[in-house]
Amino acid sequence: MRVLAALSGGVDSAVAAARAVDAGHDVVGVHMALSRSRAQHRNGSRGCCSIEDASDARRAADVLGIPYYVWDLSEEFEDTVVADFLSEYSAGRTPNPCVRCNEHIKFSALLDRGLALGFDAVATGHYARIAEGPGGVRELHRAADPLKDQSYVLAVMGSERLGRSIFPLGDAPSKDDVRAEAARRGLSVSAKPDSYDICFVADGDTRGFLRSRLGAQPGEVVDTDGQVVGSHEGSYGFTVGQRKGLGIGAPAADGKPRYVLEVDSTANRVVVGPSELLSVTEIAAGDVVWLADDVDPADWTDVTVQVRAHGDPVPARVRVDGAGLATRLGTPLRGIAPGQSIVVYDGTRVLGQASISAAGRGALDRVEQAARS
Repeated sequence: MRVLAALSGGVDSAVAAARAVDAGHDVVGVHMALSRSRAQHRNGSRGCCSIEDASDARRAADVLGIPYYVWDLSEEFEDTVVADFLSEYSAGRTPNPCVRCNEHIKFSALLDRGLALGFDAVATGHYARIAEGPGGVRELHRAADPLKDQSYVLAVMGSERLGRSIFPLGDAPSKDDVRAEAARRGLSVSAKPDSYDICFVADGDTRGFLRSRLGAQPGEVVDTDGQVVGSHEGSYGFTVGQRKGLGIGAPAADGKPRYVLEVDSTANRVVVGPSELLSVTEIAAGDVVWLADDVDPADWTDVTVQVRAHGDPVPARVRVDGAGLATRLGTPLRGIAPGQSIVVYDGTRVLGQASISAAGRGALDRVEQAARS
């Protein structure tokens, strides 16, 4: 196959490309330039798309003996991933930009360009596995290494794009093994630190980034009785479950910590309260992507679900209807925010994914009533 290998400049994508070459594919390396300020330098493990990253990607391609190109996708990245990030926080939701990047950039813009140029598939350094199920159906599964598994952020891609994707690191026992393999291959990125946090917020100050883009929007912090207990410079800077940086001037009457329970973007108000009000057993979600054609989503099904990229899976029952994905949790979860992704698993297999719209007691009834009205 003709394979387009996405080379980020890190060790994972370099080893993934090397394995694609070993598998006998005709591989071409591409570095996606996503930042509009690519002259900036990395700050340790923070940031991406810098001069160093592009140079590291080129050196990896040279070692592997494959052609190498840089594709400027910064406009698409700004118009989709960054714009969605700002829009979601403005609406009081908590997005996952890695999910949106996989949806709009790596398995949309990059893959579409590759297919138009005659490539058969895209190979990336994600830790996930693709298995062939009954009838030749391609299934998305967790990686062999549970600590590095990235199936959570890949579930949004859908069945069609899944069929055009290769994840050579899915069976890697650990990241240490990948680094050791990179060293044996003579790849200079073998000891390069992993990037983390949000790639376009290189200093890690998400609230500062939002303020620079959205401006100051002063408002009130209130308790569950509606009493004003503090102030803020923008409700977009808060998320459900947050404890620190609440701008509260006095302690609660019971002396216990308070947490963000709700972000009301319409009123530009943040509601805080005790931790016990964060636990939920019902989740409603929309924009469903169902990957399992052999599993009827309309029936209540016993599964496990995951609501954070590095969160633990919990038992649940789910079904998909006109209102979206309905989830009843077997184990309560805390701090579930609208905008988070919920991914549905059957063992290691990903069944589907959706974007959380409501959580808490009565969430399913409220969403179903809204869908009927």
